[in-house]
Amino acid sequence: MRKIQIGLLGFGTVGSGVAAILMNNPYDIDTRSHSNISVKKALVRNLLKERPYSDGISFTDKPDEILNDPEIDIVVEVMGGIEPARSYILSALQHGKNVVTANKDLLAIHGEELLNTANQYGRDLFFEASVAGGIPIIAAIRQSLTANSISSVIGIINGTTNYILSAMTEQGRDFADVLQEAQELGYAESDPTADVEGLDAARKLAILSSLAFNTRVKFNDVFVEGITKISPADIQYASELDCVIKLLAIAKNQGDGIEIRVHPALLPKKHPLATVSGVYNAVYVVGDAVGETMFYGKGAGSLPTGSAVVSDIIQIVRNMEGKASGLIGCGCYRNSPIKAADSFVTGYYIRLKVKDEPRVFATLALFFAEAGISFNSIIQKPRPENNAEIVLVTHPCKEGQLRQALDSLGSYSKLDKIYNVIRLETNGMH
Repeated sequence: MRKIQIGLLGFGTVGSGVAAILMNNPYDIDTRSHSNISVKKALVRNLLKERPYSDGISFTDKPDEILNDPEIDIVVEVMGGIEPARSYILSALQHGKNVVTANKDLLAIHGEELLNTANQYGRDLFFEASVAGGIPIIAAIRQSLTANSISSVIGIINGTTNYILSAMTEQGRDFADVLQEAQELGYAESDPTADVEGLDAARKLAILSSLAFNTRVKFNDVFVEGITKISPADIQYASELDCVIKLLAIAKNQGDGIEIRVHPALLPKKHPLATVSGVYNAVYVVGDAVGETMFYGKGAGSLPTGSAVVSDIIQIVRNMEGKASGLIGCGCYRNSPIKAADSFVTGYYIRLKVKDEPRVFATLALFFAEAGISFNSIIQKPRPENNAEIVLVTHPCKEGQLRQALDSLGSYSKLDKIYNVIRLETNGMH
């Protein structure tokens, strides 16, 4: 049986999960890969720190001891960040090593460069763990669904925001309170910006949509809004409308261009994604041949993410045995345009406070009618001091039309406040 040696760049949450899986399941992994796979070296910052699952692993703080080691066949990058991870991966590929990475930030910005370099040197670069943890969504799109023309990918792909919105929905708590709890439980970072502002989900969506639509989508192409403005009142109104609020990552191939967006959305309770709660992730994919499919599971964590990394390692080892490395490259053979936000078509939920006086609602309706927008439903509740809280739910319209109506509203003296504007998503509902 061949001996395959791994070099780990990083030995934190994911790196230790990779080591644990290789140690816990050696018979099955070795049998399935026809090889004896082990971690030879791991790059760490602190050589003195005690680490779990470190038996037989040599630790180093010098990257060249991994990148230049001729006995190391596969380099696994689980350190995160853009640099030096990018330089290390490029060096590994140039030294003839196959690479596995879990680095969504890097792939969303430099994926094309890295995949082209892997192709140039005839090596594999696999990245299942970069999106949705242990859910095999990248393998599904790259292999299992490759016979399809995929029309849409809609996902809950950030566990932190899903945990926050789930707790707000189930317990009636406000955003700041649940965020603090999520930080205490380790579900949110001390600086939660990347999660709560939608940036983490946008990076993952750039990767998924590049694969699904065979066109290069970068992080900066993604329209992004976070969840910091969502209040218990919005969640309660959503429930009255038979919806839940989720942070959705949405990619649609509409023939004339690709729509790529991450934002909170009202989702009908009967949609398959509506019941995905807590830190779980799910991705809903629609293909022309397969129809509607959904992938569900743990989107983060040491072992779920380690599972995705090790599955990539096994696939690379099989490719090495069959001399088939480097066969799956970037796959971005199309050059589809990215649609501007003004052209997005969706329904909208608008919650506002106005003076409770005659003709006020008629004037509101006129502003929207002038922008070509009609209403699907209206909720009005009286408030103290002759104010009324109104929720307007529009029929689908272009984002540009909505902005025109909101600009008109801004100068209306009877309008006290626009609390929130949230999109509706009904894709896949029949």
